Amino acid sequence: MDMQKVEGLWVHLHWLSVLAEQGSYTAAAARLGVSKAAMSQRIAELERAAGIALVQRTTRSMRFTEAGQRLVETTRAQYDQIATSFSAVQEMAGVVRGLIRVTAPVAFGRQQLVPRMPLFLQANRQVKVQLDLSDQLSSIATEGFDLAIRHSAQIPETHVAWKLCETRSVIIATRAYLKRQGRPAEPADLASHDCLFYPRASGSGIWTFEQKSGRKAQAGPVSVTVNGPFAANNSESLRDAALDDLGIALVPDFTAQQAVHSGKLEVVLPDWRPMGAFAEQLYVVRPYAPHVPRAVALFIAHLRETFAEGFPLQRP
Repeated sequence: MDMQKVEGLWVHLHWLSVLAEQGSYTAAAARLGVSKAAMSQRIAELERAAGIALVQRTTRSMRFTEAGQRLVETTRAQYDQIATSFSAVQEMAGVVRGLIRVTAPVAFGRQQLVPRMPLFLQANRQVKVQLDLSDQLSSIATEGFDLAIRHSAQIPETHVAWKLCETRSVIIATRAYLKRQGRPAEPADLASHDCLFYPRASGSGIWTFEQKSGRKAQAGPVSVTVNGPFAANNSESLRDAALDDLGIALVPDFTAQQAVHSGKLEVVLPDWRPMGAFAEQLYVVRPYAPHVPRAVALFIAHLRETFAEGFPLQRP
């Protein structure tokens, strides 16, 4: 094949490399900002020019042939270098630009992440953020995300992570509910209350507490089985049910913060710390890459700065 024909396939080779990185036609097309049909057409054109199959597809999966894998391995480094060099040249112009794809948990994203977006976007007018809110743990690299917010105790070793802040779980209820049903004095009292909880197979929940230091502490953690009229696998839904006077809810502090600050909800059992209900750290995570776009790096710095203080429940 002459050089002119090879040059005409450079884009095709790049798309093949992205397909290998993302692991599916759908994710690769999203990463490139093209249609899935266009992605399939380019790969088919490349296969016709090469005279050999590079990718084998079924209705449910795809895999690279030996020839396709070899082609990706021998060209990927060059394209990575091109991308790095071009980003460096763009940054010399002093203008930050680009698309940042972010995935985050639903409750955290709605209540805490979205309100912090305007400050960053107003300061970086040529940067766009595409936010995917989901409580499912997406594969960051294969689904084309640049960053993920993880409310988790463990981060994959193949990713780079920065801790944003500590979080804690809190027990909350409205003043009206507490006036009607009474205020619990210790965890055991919750057994006679309407509690709003994450559902378990048994249909009930088990909440575990330890007494905070500074007082005459009880030895070891205390667990109590709770029941109530409503259970949900989303902390925002549990908070909203508590706001409707349905009972006492156990939620992360970032879900309760705004309602506590406004006085709509009160913290129950403040001398006891809930254990094991939710993770106690928030991270921002990205796949490992030799070069990080400046827009992504600036967004990470923005998140680390704005979340550094965590979610204090005392009114500012």
